[in-house]
Amino acid sequence: MAIRMAILAAALLALALSHGAMASDPSLLQDFCVADKLSQVRVNGLACKDAKDIVAENFFFSGLHMAGNTSNRQGAAVTAVNVAQIPGLNTMGISLVRIDYAPYGLNPHHTHPRSTEILTVLEGSLYVGFVTSNPDNKMFTKVLHKGDVFVFPKGLIHFQFNYGPTPAVVLAALSSQNPGVITIANSVFGSTPSIPNAILAKAFQVEKETVDMMQAQF
Repeated sequence: MAIRMAILAAALLALALSHGAMASDPSLLQDFCVADKLSQVRVNGLACKDAKDIVAENFFFSGLHMAGNTSNRQGAAVTAVNVAQIPGLNTMGISLVRIDYAPYGLNPHHTHPRSTEILTVLEGSLYVGFVTSNPDNKMFTKVLHKGDVFVFPKGLIHFQFNYGPTPAVVLAALSSQNPGVITIANSVFGSTPSIPNAILAKAFQVEKETVDMMQAQF
């Protein structure tokens, strides 16, 4: 019941984020625009399915009660509920994620280029933060406990770390049907093709051997 209430609260928060000019996605011009994933039409978002083909399942997802698999190097798992999972979210300007953290698990530094994020802790405790843009690069951090809420502004680099010995779970609402995610380390050291070593070495003011070591991790 507690998780259901938290999911409802996060959905309402996401709706508030998406209202009016706050939404990063195009506003609705009709009741809904269920995504037609088979359409060959290319638009900013997804083309609308014919109204006669729309069913309740187009607005439905089941599975957020299930824990994600945190058996990975970062010790975290993200279960997304965006337009890819719920076609009815197309043009709605909202989405959700559930994030599970193993003890000392990390959701590493990343950004959402199209979305503000508001996060609430369902279980456990987290150390979270975000960094402002140049030239200040100021970091804001907070230790969160069960029931606490924190906001990550749109486009800013942020992270969550489970500093405790027990698992943690959060639910987050995002102000886009498709917020996107750019994980900083993966983008810099794991791009395809790779960013030339000389450029990375100069950017980070390190030896090329250090760049080689970092790229080998991705």
